[in-house]
Amino acid sequence: MAYRPKDTQERIIHRLKIARGQLDAVIKMVVEDKYCIDVIHQSKAVQEALKQIDNIMLENHLQTCVGDSFKSGNQKKATEELMRVFRKN
Repeated sequence: MAYRPKDTQERIIHRLKIARGQLDAVIKMVVEDKYCIDVIHQSKAVQEALKQIDNIMLENHLQTCVGDSFKSGNQKKATEELMRVFRKN
């Protein structure tokens, strides 16, 4: 189980809802056959919102889970876990 302070969790949920609204807008634009460049701009906004969510999650993970792993002597496991995430990009 991950530890997220209430304010961090609220920020994540808020940003996820924003991203969902933006994604719904992209879907609607495609259905309505809107101008491609306009759809791309909206799609980029969704991607940026998701990146911001990832950044909040990563910051929280580093401050909580990784710190705990290092304190308990599991540096290698914590490092490998993070590297797997970044290698997927």
